Amino acid sequence: MRNPYAPGAGQRPPELAGRDRELQQFEVVLERVARGRPERSMIITGLRGVGKTVLLNAFRSMAIQRLWGTGKIEARPDQSIRRPVASALHMAVRELAPRHRAPDRIEGFLGVLKAFAQAGEEPAGRTAKARAHRWQPGIDVPAARGRADSGDLEIDLTELFVDAASVATDVGAGIALFVDEMQDIPADDVSALCAACHELSQNGGPLIVVGAGLPHLPAVLSASKSYSERLFRYARIDRLDRDSADVALLAPAEREDVTFTKDALDALYGAADGYPYFVQAYAKVVWDVAPDTPITADDIKVAAPEAESELAVGFFGSRYERATPAERDYMRAMAMLGDEGDTPVSTASVADELGRKPSSLSPARDGLIKKGLIFSAERGLVAFTVPHFGKFLRSQPA
Repeated sequence: MRNPYAPGAGQRPPELAGRDRELQQFEVVLERVARGRPERSMIITGLRGVGKTVLLNAFRSMAIQRLWGTGKIEARPDQSIRRPVASALHMAVRELAPRHRAPDRIEGFLGVLKAFAQAGEEPAGRTAKARAHRWQPGIDVPAARGRADSGDLEIDLTELFVDAASVATDVGAGIALFVDEMQDIPADDVSALCAACHELSQNGGPLIVVGAGLPHLPAVLSASKSYSERLFRYARIDRLDRDSADVALLAPAEREDVTFTKDALDALYGAADGYPYFVQAYAKVVWDVAPDTPITADDIKVAAPEAESELAVGFFGSRYERATPAERDYMRAMAMLGDEGDTPVSTASVADELGRKPSSLSPARDGLIKKGLIFSAERGLVAFTVPHFGKFLRSQPA
């Protein structure tokens, strides 16, 4: 019951260790925007399980503490961001509205927001009658006309962001839009989002976009707009160093009057390899297994098989089960070619391993990329999005 460790999707660990640099960077962003200085939006990248969503949520908490308006979306493949962004900005402006001295300004913006939300294409298969009762964003004002409602997302998003930033300026605050799984935004929508951010960066409006995604997200953004490399401040996060991993383990335990021996910390770092999710996963099982404090290396030996079994089912197995037989063959070939660090491998080498032509494997590769199981590190190279996934696959029966 007192177990302090929390392995979960986006669940904040009891001690957010090893991310001081990124937190300080975002503090600078918030302060510069508050002072009316030009500042870039921010992008966090990294593999699964390194704590991108946790950091995104920590950034949001920092913005809320400064009385900013905030909203968050999680991008999904093949889904336009129009309506999710409308909902997120609606939430952000609702947070600012009580401090605004002109209710009609808020109502005016909400009218534009409603028009923006309804301007997109209807999902395929909707009847004319259904279109007459289009999705409503819960805004009790009439939709405005002639602003952010052209149907062209790039034009509409730019106008919406400018208007939202203007409302924030009125109350001396900012707005932060947080986007998780940003690499899944459709290509046209990525282009529109970059264009809107570009416009904001030029006029100095106090609205920023903070995105999180897989390591190839910068390439996705660059492919949409050539200036995106100068548009965002990029932060790549990875595994924790030894000192940070020890802090993540010791600080929560010591608050419960429990500690670890040095040998136990050595063993845990070797097992988790510094990846934040693995640190929490192993520590949670070790805590339940250990009979007393200090937790020893022998406790780690007892707990490791159970922790690995849980990871095999939940963290690795659930992803493996989503793949088709052809996609599994492709991943197994990648695993055989990769080393313990799961470094990128060439698509030509995968084809050679399977005795196939590279072109015949394109559907399997594209399917895996779409499912978020692998990513293209650079042209001709692929890598797993999940750390130690190659090691997991090598341990499975053929």
